[in-house]
Amino acid sequence: MENKTDMAMFHHNILFIEGLIVTEQTFYPAFILFLLVYLFIMVSNIGLLVLITMGKTLHEPMYILLCNLPVNDALGASIMIPRLLYDVVKPASERYITFSECVIQAYGTHVFGTTSHTVLMIMAYDRYMAICNPLRYPTIMTNKMVIKLTVFAWGVAFVLVGILLGLTVRLSHCRSAIENPSCDNPSLFKLSCEDLLINQICGLTFTAVLWASSIGSIALTYIRIAEVCLRSKNSALNSKAVTTCSTHLLVYIIILTCACIALVLHRFPDYTFHRKMASIMFHVVPTSLNPIIYGLQTKEIKHKMLNMFSKNK
Repeated sequence: MENKTDMAMFHHNILFIEGLIVTEQTFYPAFILFLLVYLFIMVSNIGLLVLITMGKTLHEPMYILLCNLPVNDALGASIMIPRLLYDVVKPASERYITFSECVIQAYGTHVFGTTSHTVLMIMAYDRYMAICNPLRYPTIMTNKMVIKLTVFAWGVAFVLVGILLGLTVRLSHCRSAIENPSCDNPSLFKLSCEDLLINQICGLTFTAVLWASSIGSIALTYIRIAEVCLRSKNSALNSKAVTTCSTHLLVYIIILTCACIALVLHRFPDYTFHRKMASIMFHVVPTSLNPIIYGLQTKEIKHKMLNMFSKNK
């Protein structure tokens, strides 16, 4: 009787996570590669955050809002890669995760994805105000407004993802295998044998509203900026607009592309390996490239980095 109870508890509270399938030949290269990538992501993003925080000349709304991006990128990488490294070390048959840990990881994954959109939306709004309303910009983009925009970017993600996962956690589950390299909302509700129509509708609605909001707002913002730049004869303004906006747009396209590939492959169960790699790349590619893009493309940040290196030498 005791054994049956233990087995029931094990079945309901402990999940098997498939993770990434590695062979004896690929074990060491995979582990070293993911470890180096994780270290690079953390060092580059934390370095960018420290650079903006310590540099008094960078204490402007544009760069303060930019601080949200490395914080979110560090969160996204930390949600995925350490657990991936742990699973690579463990034999495939011993990769277990508790249901609570899986829910926390899924929550972090979706907060990272949602905040990637909302942060870039508020950064686009900042660029719009700076270029289209330069005279009113200092009175609009005050410290209070920056705080409000930051709270909006993170608050929307925390609340909406909480509601989404709340609908999933209420389900009973009759399966115990996560077929992805990490936990997410679809993987969790697929553990249940109940009717999943509500969860699927809410998941698709959440994704559709988020994407429509971010793509629509950023597209409208850049159309308006383009109109102002075409009418303006100020070459310095146009040059600065092109530099800052191209950097922001490149980062947004990278995030959107990675998210789109992962989302599409989630609908095709046959492409297991490709789906897993797309899920990993969503956490790795944007978080690796964002600090490089902003470090090389943003003149003020690049000068600050060069000054720092020259002083060290």
